[in-house]
Amino acid sequence: MKAEQAKLRPRLQLETKLAGLALEQVDIDGSFSGYASLFGEVDLGQDIIEPGAFARSLKARGTSGIRMLWQHEANEPIGVWTVIREDARGLYVEGRLARGVARARDALELMRSGALDGLSIGFRTVRARKEAKTGIRRIVEADLWEISVVTFPMLPSARISSVKGKPLPTIRQFERWLTRDAGLGRSEARTVIAKGYAAVAGANGNRRDAVSASPETLAGRIRAAARQFYEKEQ
Repeated sequence: MKAEQAKLRPRLQLETKLAGLALEQVDIDGSFSGYASLFGEVDLGQDIIEPGAFARSLKARGTSGIRMLWQHEANEPIGVWTVIREDARGLYVEGRLARGVARARDALELMRSGALDGLSIGFRTVRARKEAKTGIRRIVEADLWEISVVTFPMLPSARISSVKGKPLPTIRQFERWLTRDAGLGRSEARTVIAKGYAAVAGANGNRRDAVSASPETLAGRIRAAARQFYEKEQ
């Protein structure tokens, strides 16, 4: 398989262009969106992708025909692209990591922590022109094959605009939420964080609260505060 893959790239003369990401949040299902390439900007390889460069390729291959890979490794797909389209800004993408794949789980954790923040397109140049004075190559048409999650950026200004869902709150945020909105004391809040809700309910002799939705109960206060917490985060 690897021998076949090694033969594939030279024959297709695939090139890669990396774009930096700014991951604001990552849903637990691994969904995210952003731009894999920006039109009209010079990257670190002295290339510019022109508007419309991917149009023919996307029409012929479709979103399902473009692979999501890990670091351009053909034997390591890590998810699927659900939307790929050109707009006035560049190549907009929406994707979802496959959580059942070990490498995708690694990517998800790295993306959520901010340690992994790059996208890169793998393509074959169909038509391009080079400016004699500047040496900049303008890629007019590109045959897009894959988009990878990668480590290092080549086009720093191309960014992910949003990632569906919010990250889990930090311990400090959760403690502040429990004390401010749920009405718990600091020691109770820390017990919830360390041992879970049942520990607090049991310690207070309020085990029945665990199944009650009444606003007067501890469980009810936590539920009401939870709604407020997530409404504020939207």
